[in-house]
Amino acid sequence: MAENRAKKSGLGADIERKLEMRYDQEEQAGTTEAVQKWINGVLAGSDECSIPTCSRTDLHKHLRDGIVLCKLANKLLESEGKAAKKFQKKVASPFVAFGNIETYNKACEEYGLAKEFLVQSADLWEGRKGPFLNVINNIHSLGFVANSKGFQPMYTGEQQPNIDFD
Repeated sequence: MAENRAKKSGLGADIERKLEMRYDQEEQAGTTEAVQKWINGVLAGSDECSIPTCSRTDLHKHLRDGIVLCKLANKLLESEGKAAKKFQKKVASPFVAFGNIETYNKACEEYGLAKEFLVQSADLWEGRKGPFLNVINNIHSLGFVANSKGFQPMYTGEQQPNIDFD
């Protein structure tokens, strides 16, 4: 889907470049690796949920349809004695995936994640490098919320101080 888009120009292109640079910074800081390891740790025992590497391609491929994210959110909710959210386990179209992503967002909110950190369906579905940073930030923030509640396994990502003066 993303490869059919027109190239951005002007301010849109500048924002996209900055997001891509921020993604690279987060990747170098180890955030994508921490996200991948935490998801695999939480969902240990679910072979179809295991993400082999922390590359953007692997993360996108395994998270895109929202199934792994819904399973992650359900584990977190169940750890607090809350009911798991129902989601579609077979995704045949983007619309079904978008429904799963919305279910994941609702579960995150119920778990205690602030609205500002929720995922936009297109950022996850398309997997473009810049916007995919929002997905990584969502899981990164969810990990910190889980840590504050004593969830095991602990999320090992670190908060990076970032000031952008541009």
